[in-house]
Amino acid sequence: MAPFDSYVKMLFFVQAVLAVIAVAISRYIQNSRIGRGLQALRDDELAAECTGVPTLKLKLVACMISGALISAAGAPAAMYLQYADPSSAFNLNYSVSALAMALIGGTAHWIGPVFGAILLGSTQQLLAVTISSEVNVLVLGIMLVLFVVGAPKGIIGLLRPRYRLRAGGKP
Repeated sequence: MAPFDSYVKMLFFVQAVLAVIAVAISRYIQNSRIGRGLQALRDDELAAECTGVPTLKLKLVACMISGALISAAGAPAAMYLQYADPSSAFNLNYSVSALAMALIGGTAHWIGPVFGAILLGSTQQLLAVTISSEVNVLVLGIMLVLFVVGAPKGIIGLLRPRYRLRAGGKP
């Protein structure tokens, strides 16, 4: 039996490899000079600029890297569907889900959005199978409200005191 006996299995493998590469790049950036500059930019843009951080250059680099990663993730999906439909590709649910994954997981550590993606993705798939796929938006909204009010720093904010996770990405 061939390891890629169907196109869907190969697509899953490619997407899994791309996800691992994206997390590795994110972790590398977080621990690098660019990451420290982006953290300073996130905390206080004016103070970062006053201390010599090239804010415009960092914003452009962050936009370029995020665009490259998201296009690498979207290209296999377009190949699988064999067409690009703007109404489904630019659906508001995808954008909100991507932001919610980072908010639910937490943005202070590189593993936070991964936790958020696993929690939100598995919850949405479970609800789509058991109840209905229309419930996903409702659950997404409820989870966002619960995490913004109850745990504003996400899952990582809840785990940080217990496991001593530092913002630099090293436990």
